[in-house]
Amino acid sequence: MKKVLYTTALMLFVSAVPVIAAQPPQAATSPSASEKGNNIAPRNAGSSSSKDKKSSAKSNKSGGEQKEKNPPATASATPISNPNATSTSDAPQPKSVPSAPPVASTGNSSPANVAAATNSAALMDIYRVGVGDVLDIRLLNSPARGSTLYTVLPGGMLDYPLAGDPLTVTGMTTEEIAARLRSLIKIYDKPQVSVNVREYQSHTVIVTGLVNDPGMKYLRREAVPLYVVITEAQPRTEAGRAVIMRQGSANLTVDLADTNAMSTPVQPGDVIKLTPAPPQFYFVGGAISNPGQKSFHSGLTLTQAILAAGGTTRFAGSDVKVSRTGAGGMLVTTKYNLKKIEEGKIPDPVLQPGDRIEVSRGGW
Repeated sequence: MKKVLYTTALMLFVSAVPVIAAQPPQAATSPSASEKGNNIAPRNAGSSSSKDKKSSAKSNKSGGEQKEKNPPATASATPISNPNATSTSDAPQPKSVPSAPPVASTGNSSPANVAAATNSAALMDIYRVGVGDVLDIRLLNSPARGSTLYTVLPGGMLDYPLAGDPLTVTGMTTEEIAARLRSLIKIYDKPQVSVNVREYQSHTVIVTGLVNDPGMKYLRREAVPLYVVITEAQPRTEAGRAVIMRQGSANLTVDLADTNAMSTPVQPGDVIKLTPAPPQFYFVGGAISNPGQKSFHSGLTLTQAILAAGGTTRFAGSDVKVSRTGAGGMLVTTKYNLKKIEEGKIPDPVLQPGDRIEVSRGGW
């Protein structure tokens, strides 16, 4: 009986072993559904196996190599700028391309601005017709021999019968008037018109002061040199300066002895007054008989100035110093040999107003 029970138990034990070996090992801990949804690494209940560690290390290594082989791409999108937005960033801003400068409009140019830009030299070469001028108008291909003189009427109108209605001619040159008449004359296919000024009446200036022939003077150009007007007015000998008075401008004073200033343009409407030159002086000292302040006149030379001061004394030497105010108010001194001037070996210098003359003593 014992032997039968022992055999039965042994058989049950042997049959149970394959069943136990066939069952797979159960994981210690499995992630929950919530942990899978949040991509959260599962909590580790114990130490990982060496196989898991090797697999993780291999995975990390391959991931690092993959990052090195394929570096992350850098976005290079072009920023969209808002033209109405104001940048407040401290980062350097891209350079803006400068726009083309605006073109200045000349549609609002006033006659005053145009006249101011006209060269004075050009004004001396043209004449623009005005009220009172008498024009000589000739139709060269016409057999008629009637009067050819026409006066510019008040308002600047010219009444030329062959042109039809009166036309405005003030401010026009004779060439411009001729071209206008050619376009208006219809009785000839190609009219040949010649226009000249016979009498100049519209451009005037007034000359007063120290002149023998004062009064109104007529100009034959838009501007003429000052010396032309003064010559016609016949200045007196005591006249030394001309004052040009022009409306809207400051008075201009011109020295009649200054040849360059005498070319100053005179324009219609100017008033010119000739006045005496203010007294001018020179100063002389040293070994001179009558030293002091002496009256100066244009063209005075060194020897004349010394003689006007009474000449030199018996103690005078040959050297003479002439000092003159130079740039910046500094005196510029020049030494002359009076004996050589008197002998004609060197020129006699011309003095200027305010010169200082000092005659040396013998042995100086």
